[in-house]
Amino acid sequence: MMVWLDHHRAAARLAMRRLGAAPLNSLLYLLAIGVALALPAGGQMLLANALGLAGTTAAAPQISIFMASSADRAMAAEIESRLKKRSDIKRVQFLPRDETLARMKANPGLREVIEALAANPFPDAFVLTAADERPEVMEQLAVEFRQWPKVEHVQLDSAWVRRLDALLKLGRTAVLVLGVLLSAGLIAISFSIIRMQVLTYRAEIEVSRLLGATDSFVRRPFLYYGLLLGLGGGIVAWLLVGAAALWLRAPLGELVRLYDLTLVLQSLDARDSALLLAVAAGLGWLGALISLSEYLRQN
Repeated sequence: MMVWLDHHRAAARLAMRRLGAAPLNSLLYLLAIGVALALPAGGQMLLANALGLAGTTAAAPQISIFMASSADRAMAAEIESRLKKRSDIKRVQFLPRDETLARMKANPGLREVIEALAANPFPDAFVLTAADERPEVMEQLAVEFRQWPKVEHVQLDSAWVRRLDALLKLGRTAVLVLGVLLSAGLIAISFSIIRMQVLTYRAEIEVSRLLGATDSFVRRPFLYYGLLLGLGGGIVAWLLVGAAALWLRAPLGELVRLYDLTLVLQSLDARDSALLLAVAAGLGWLGALISLSEYLRQN
């Protein structure tokens, strides 16, 4: 076990020395990888901030039930009792027709029109907040309430929820597609860099194999080289995203204040940062593994 660990430590040190042997090339490699990773990471950062803003500013969707004009107060009380007993309804607000009429009369622009009417045109109504705010669940509730006796109309205030949900799904899909495409690009970059490294140290590899070195022994320093490249590129991407968040914070803050919103643009959180570094290191390692396997298979 100690021998195995010593081999890995030696391979990691050798990979670090090779990175330091050509600092300008290594810096350019890391920058190329960092820019490629910064695009999906920046998209994830913007998506996370959009989710936070939507969660803090959006009002809960509601269902409005309007009773028939022929329904009396006893029927409205029965409907209210049924609603309050349901576990899938979080809040029930009853709007009596008399209060609605008084509120409309308080509007100077509507007072004369309403007073000219022979009877109260407004029905009793209920405004409900569902326990589960998913659009499909609220649709099912609305369908059920429309079948209740003396219910004239059910209005579902979920159109904006569906639009928001569709936009967020589009954002997640775009980030995922961008991430997959650029991950493939990162593997290709790592493959090419490792192939150049293999060609540079070709004589050393051949001598090692003549002395009895196994493919695992030959492969190990290059795998660490790819892993370090990916990890370094991930760190560069994290720094780029953080710098972009700081740079955009002030102008974006001015924009959201015009809409009476509160948003402080945040960079990647701890979970997303750890995921970025892990994925970057893994993709660098995978590109190195493919490159070395291809070379050893051909030689």
